[in-house]
Amino acid sequence: MTDLSNPKYYDNRELSWLKFEKRVLDESKDKSLPVLERLKFISITSSNLDEFFMVRVASLKDMDHAGYTKPDIAGMTPSEQLEAINEDTRELVDSQYSIYNRSLIPLLKTNGIVIYDAYEDLNQEQAQYVDEYFMSQVYPVLTPMAHDASRPFPLIRNKSLNIAAILERADSTGRRAGENVEFATVQVPSVLPRFIPIPSAKDVKDSFILLEQVIERNMDKLFLNYNVVAAGPYRIMRNADFSIDEEGAEDLLMEIEKQLKSRQWGEVIRLEVEAGINKKLLSILKDNLGVNEIDIYNINGPLDLTFLMKLYGIEGYDELRSSKFTPQKNLRIVPGDNIFEEIKKGDILLHHPYETFDPVVEFIAQAAYDPHVLAIKQTLYRVSGNSPIIASLAKAAENGKQVTVLVELKARFDEENNIIWARKLEKAGCHVIYGLVGLKTHCKIALVVRREEDGIVRYVHLGTGNYNDSTAKLYTDCGMFTCRRSYGQDATAVFNMLSGYSEPASWNRLYVAPIWLRDKFMSLIDKEIANAKEGKEAFIVAKMNSLCDKDIIEKLYKASCAGVKINLIVRGICCLRAGVEKVSENIHVSSIVGTYLEHARIFYFYNNGAEEIYLASADWMPRNLDRRVEIMFPVEDEALKASVKHILDIQLRDNQKAYHMMPDGTYKKFDKRGKVLISAQDTFCKEAMERNESVTKVWQERRFIPIMGNDVDYI
Repeated sequence: MTDLSNPKYYDNRELSWLKFEKRVLDESKDKSLPVLERLKFISITSSNLDEFFMVRVASLKDMDHAGYTKPDIAGMTPSEQLEAINEDTRELVDSQYSIYNRSLIPLLKTNGIVIYDAYEDLNQEQAQYVDEYFMSQVYPVLTPMAHDASRPFPLIRNKSLNIAAILERADSTGRRAGENVEFATVQVPSVLPRFIPIPSAKDVKDSFILLEQVIERNMDKLFLNYNVVAAGPYRIMRNADFSIDEEGAEDLLMEIEKQLKSRQWGEVIRLEVEAGINKKLLSILKDNLGVNEIDIYNINGPLDLTFLMKLYGIEGYDELRSSKFTPQKNLRIVPGDNIFEEIKKGDILLHHPYETFDPVVEFIAQAAYDPHVLAIKQTLYRVSGNSPIIASLAKAAENGKQVTVLVELKARFDEENNIIWARKLEKAGCHVIYGLVGLKTHCKIALVVRREEDGIVRYVHLGTGNYNDSTAKLYTDCGMFTCRRSYGQDATAVFNMLSGYSEPASWNRLYVAPIWLRDKFMSLIDKEIANAKEGKEAFIVAKMNSLCDKDIIEKLYKASCAGVKINLIVRGICCLRAGVEKVSENIHVSSIVGTYLEHARIFYFYNNGAEEIYLASADWMPRNLDRRVEIMFPVEDEALKASVKHILDIQLRDNQKAYHMMPDGTYKKFDKRGKVLISAQDTFCKEAMERNESVTKVWQERRFIPIMGNDVDYI
């Protein structure tokens, strides 16, 4: 009998993530995309890679330093993982810069945009302009820092772009005096634009030069009486992960603030330098930053390509970007109408960003002013910089309503933002809580308690994505409004659990991690296994961001061996191996990479024809099932179930943006020749617009109640 726990049937989590990063990078090669869209994917890979190193690689280094040798589910120790990550990352970065230098830069030039990567390439007019720009705009902002016997090596901030230089004192004639070599560094100021517009040569519409090129060219002006022997840009990545002893932290908010400051000065885990950097300069950086040779990356191009996202937004080049899609109105919700009255007519499904996030914002806004609303309770994990939901919650408290908000302070890289919001809400009179000790609260739930003629009614919104009106335009997510009594009772129980010590013995409709959700998933899969063994049809379709939980994967392998047909749509990390003989022959894995970030979690179980469909905030990862507060909820309305099935169906039929896992763990796109082309994201955009066109006319003529489904019906 096959040992389904054998490490050879599992992929390493970190290497699987790098495969996803490669799929994102592959989009920058897609010649069917406009050049600025392709440039955007280069920027995204750079940003993703930064976070990967600061958190995942940093964590592995901590394990390695501590002598931790326990292998992961793929049988790899931390040191083996670091070695493999280094190899795959270098290949990824080389590919990234090859695409940038050989394909995208020439293509930009063809379209009238030139980015100069060397000062020497400028003509006389451009050089004079840049020198004057340096003296008037850049020089006053710079702070050069020297390193010698009396001055210690400067503290270099995490992710900051810097220029290092070797200096020699000059004599009165300006010639080298032959004295000891000295080192200095200057930080490229983030308050100034990274790419600087300059006068264009003939037949060029827009020309730019990078800020670090301007500073490096004028380094001698920062160090008078010295000759600049060598100079070059560099950038470091520090360990930005931190752990907090929550039991010992009397004030969690203050403890996190303190930890955030230390994030800037963690261990250096990666050093990026310009290819061809002076060897002595590199040696000084390496020694003083404490970097190992394996962690030094020689970059063939500009460091930190995240700046390309700014270039993506350049004005006057709409033809070099894909046409912008405007999220459409939901058929059930007429803007300006009483949203609670509409929810009372039946559950409402939202599909973002194809449908606007406005109803969720309006839900809280109306609750803040509605005289019948008694209380609002909501969890916040990541919110936008100028969140209308925060403003509505604060207004609700000022209007005398009972407002309870759980703000997750431990949402990585959003900690500082969430601290600001927490204080603002407290100042407005909201009751702010920070969740349970040792757990992140990742569930997305909002509860509005309203007094009506027939008593208290609880209105609930549950979602797969954050209450963030900005990312709701970029991430694909699902949400549901309901006022069913069973959901309202469970929602109340969730908030009582979060704010106090109440742990319900059972739930009506919700399944909550970390106690109940894992067992529910296991039982749902077991049910399909039992049906398959009895000769009944058995199907599972699951869509998520990541799959790396060993127990879930092993259970899926058992299901496959029993004959259950399984389709998995996994955007990023997938430690399961699909299509392996006698292990996962009945499992297919696809990953969609497109304009929007696939973020929804949807789970479908055939259940011998009595189909069960769930939406959730959780992925199939140990952290989601064991160390976070997560919620999964069923979709019970038959029309809404049909809509969710349609979402899964279209995604499984995608043959333009879907990558498919091969038995060896690699991904590839299928041959599209001779087939009807289907892009799931484009299809959903088109369908949303078609529904909106048909329903807008009706809105103007009469009131109605649309029934959600594949087609629009009216009653």
